[in-house]
Amino acid sequence: MAKQNVLVLGVGKIGSLITCLLSESGDYHVHLGNLKLKAAEALVSQLKLQNIAISKIDAQKRDELETLFAQHRFDAVISSLPYYCNPLVADIAAKYQVNYFDLTEDVAVTEHVKQVSKDQNTVFMPQCGLAPGFISIAANALIRHFEKLDTVKMRVGALPVNQNNALKYSLTWSTDGLINEYGNTCYGIENGILTALLPLEGLESITLDGTHYEAFNTSGGLGTLADTYAGKVNSMNYKTVRYPGHCEIIKLLMNDLKLNDDRPTLKRILENAIPKTLQDVVLIYVAVTGYRQGDLFEENYVKKIYPATIAGKKWSSIQVTTAAGLCGVVDIVLNNRSQYKGFVAQENIALDEFLKNRFGKYYA
Repeated sequence: MAKQNVLVLGVGKIGSLITCLLSESGDYHVHLGNLKLKAAEALVSQLKLQNIAISKIDAQKRDELETLFAQHRFDAVISSLPYYCNPLVADIAAKYQVNYFDLTEDVAVTEHVKQVSKDQNTVFMPQCGLAPGFISIAANALIRHFEKLDTVKMRVGALPVNQNNALKYSLTWSTDGLINEYGNTCYGIENGILTALLPLEGLESITLDGTHYEAFNTSGGLGTLADTYAGKVNSMNYKTVRYPGHCEIIKLLMNDLKLNDDRPTLKRILENAIPKTLQDVVLIYVAVTGYRQGDLFEENYVKKIYPATIAGKKWSSIQVTTAAGLCGVVDIVLNNRSQYKGFVAQENIALDEFLKNRFGKYYA
């Protein structure tokens, strides 16, 4: 098989590991596009990565993106940029007939990508990663075990192993994405109908391996699964997992102090006050209830994933799960192009195939 020529936009927490995984596989030529050239060069030098080209680019400028796409024949573009950059990248990918993948959790961005993908022979696959992303692959695998569905619960959390602040949290990924999840409208299925839900509501308690957690509504994690199963399930929802007490403080900040209306200030507060960590754990919990031969059954998928050392560097569990989630579906789709075109939802990927994949193995 010829090497795939892939453009990775953004060299942040997740883009760095995506670049590393694809380069280390030996089957991808990676072209890294980043606004800060020195950061991209430092990554390649530090990890001694091969088959990497680097371009300085402002991905919010159409002319710079168009020039880059026109000068190279990319098989795929992977956006690890903030969600608000992705509509333009998707537009350019459609114009140059390049397969498109992103990490967005934003519902409006996903709808834009879906519209762009119409009548395209190339693939448009947003919401890759962990949640949205792998969580839909895992949930769909359980759903297929039932003749009639009742309830689907999807829960994911990226948490510090050690709690050392009032929020009991560390910044493990994009602050913009975190605020987006906490502040935007959520969607789920209630009484068989697709329903808008308030973020930070629906608080519940969960106990896994003797540790107590809380979970509450956040935006975007359900991906397209609710669209796929609307009218086929009584209840379906996605909630983020945190240590008890986190939701109450976030509600104070976002609702009572009205910082949801001043997100730049909220971002500065969080990034100035909350530490980053590589000592984290990702919790994945899916519970599906439904009927088989007239009897009500429940099946669960429960997983804890910890940091890993890749290419001699330690990566946090949220970096590993998000980057491996994206690289796994990219690898599967690009190596089976005849099976996919247009808009591709995460639940189109089989769990068994994903876990056998060289990148999906980080979940296995």
